[in-house]
Amino acid sequence: MAQRWKITVEFDGRPFFGWQRQDHGASVQGCLEEAVRRFAQENVTVHAAGRTDSGVHALAMVASFDLEKPATAEKVREALNFHLKPNPIAVVKAEAMEGDFHARFSCIGRSYLYRIINRRAPLALDAGRAWLVMHPLDAGAMHEAAQRLIGQHDFTSFRASLCQAQSPVKTLSELSVTRVGEEVRIIARARSFLHHQVRNMVGTIKMVGEGRWTADDVTAALEARNRSAAGQTAPADGLYFTHAFYPGEEWV
Repeated sequence: MAQRWKITVEFDGRPFFGWQRQDHGASVQGCLEEAVRRFAQENVTVHAAGRTDSGVHALAMVASFDLEKPATAEKVREALNFHLKPNPIAVVKAEAMEGDFHARFSCIGRSYLYRIINRRAPLALDAGRAWLVMHPLDAGAMHEAAQRLIGQHDFTSFRASLCQAQSPVKTLSELSVTRVGEEVRIIARARSFLHHQVRNMVGTIKMVGEGRWTADDVTAALEARNRSAAGQTAPADGLYFTHAFYPGEEWV
């Protein structure tokens, strides 16, 4: 009988066309499935808690798959990491789970981090890992405006045109903005998100930080239910999937 495995994965999204397996380029899912095939000589589908876009990173993406080959958690982690080389993907943890666990369908919440480096100088170490914004940003004003988006709303104004979600209505539990030195950190948390929702929200509240918009402008954009009413789509560079929540974990 096959064993269901849960793995926690970090990756640098720059070399990949996102999480989902692609015919035209490398994907995180494809690399993981190939690593399983090399380790166990089994063809599996690796399901993720969320599907990241091209260039988006992960600190702790959760994925699951079934494996017939007997193995310990340590062996699964070490074998996958061996066969993932030289891809910038690391399995940081492997756990044997009951058969009803599913990385996506069992997930009750997802959290993202968006990093902005706010300075005039170019990025030497964080190029491709953060959004460089040269104009001064008021993180306090950004946080205040972000609170206008908390709760259950029709997020059509922050939804990508190719989004496949059946409904634009989502419940946003957290959208917080803090500054540590030159870095402005935005944390978004919800049960699920629309395609590009986080990046579109970031691009919108960034305009508040620049003094171009007010919190009332953010509310007006939300209520317009029109993508053209909101701000730009922030680059993928600064976005990180940080946590998948499951039953039994604290989730507000």
